[in-house]
Amino acid sequence: MEKYFATCPRGLEPLLAEDLTSLGGADSRIVPGGVHFLADWATCYAVNLHSRIATRVLWRVAHGRYAREDDIYRLALDTPWPRWFSAEQTLRVDVVAVKSPLKSLEFITLRIKDAICDRFRADTGKRPSVDTREPGVRIHGFLTADECTLYIDTSGAPLYQRGLRQKTVEAPLKENLAAGILRLSGWQPGMPLLDPMCGSGTFLTEAAQVALNIAPGASGRSFGFQRLRNFQLDVWRDLLDAAQEAEKPAQHAQIFGSDISPVAVRAALANLDRAGLLPAVTLSSGDFLEIDAPAASGILIANLPYGERLSDQEELAALYPQLASALKQKFAGWTACLLTADLRLPKLMRLTPGKKTPLFNGAIECRLFEFRMVAGSNRPGRGNSEA
Repeated sequence: MEKYFATCPRGLEPLLAEDLTSLGGADSRIVPGGVHFLADWATCYAVNLHSRIATRVLWRVAHGRYAREDDIYRLALDTPWPRWFSAEQTLRVDVVAVKSPLKSLEFITLRIKDAICDRFRADTGKRPSVDTREPGVRIHGFLTADECTLYIDTSGAPLYQRGLRQKTVEAPLKENLAAGILRLSGWQPGMPLLDPMCGSGTFLTEAAQVALNIAPGASGRSFGFQRLRNFQLDVWRDLLDAAQEAEKPAQHAQIFGSDISPVAVRAALANLDRAGLLPAVTLSSGDFLEIDAPAASGILIANLPYGERLSDQEELAALYPQLASALKQKFAGWTACLLTADLRLPKLMRLTPGKKTPLFNGAIECRLFEFRMVAGSNRPGRGNSEA
């Protein structure tokens, strides 16, 4: 069993731990931003292939205490990098620190890179070159106050890059955050789902993949583990074949999307079509405040505008009561899950959320508010949030 650390958007760590356990990971330990776990290589490959929540799966290759930069250099120098990749491959080193007393992360990054190259030169007479844009191998260093851990990235490009999205609109959600929000909403395949502010279709694409049982990593993208010397091609082929055999044919899945912007709808259509998912989704152009519910009940999910400027915040304060009115009038029987960075939302909507889950969209702290729209009145004491 090897030691790994899988990263994810903050707030989704419990969902990631569920993924890891279901795929064969052991001894999961949740920390802010990810989960430590033990696994064999087949499970590592499976997590990269199947987890909708993970951002990266990092393989721990070295760990030690340090007091100064030279200790970190020595730790990296003593690590047998040529055992895992060749001098002909390019590399990139990234370092993150929490409460480290050392002054410059750039200098630490350089020292780790120098140590890797010095180890290669000592063992093989050659050294790898650096490519920060599309490296063959990614190395990650993590520093606490007195400990350094070195990882090889088994994912390569971040796992939220499914290889599906071609067209984007302003401020798209990362796919793994969208997948996590879908899980938190309680949506299951077969239930009606509506995104009335669909943008380029991230929620729709993730939901369609779930409905059709398509593994998020099965779309033809490559992974970091494929470029390592210990890559087990037969194991990977078996996993990939099994995933592709489990896929369902594209068909309507009661997933609905709309947007007030025809440009956004066209972008969503292009992305779904390119991914072969268009038959599963019904798209239309329309204003959230005016559209009708596509079914008697279901899950409504939306990434609301964040309003970072004062003028935007004033516009949102005027919009929220209108959103509440539309939900009450047209979505009784539905559960609305709204992601926003604006904590005024429930008060201005005059609705009490049944749940509020802290999440981070990148560096932006958000809340996922859940409102159960119950037919009848909106008097206090008649349910979580009634319409």
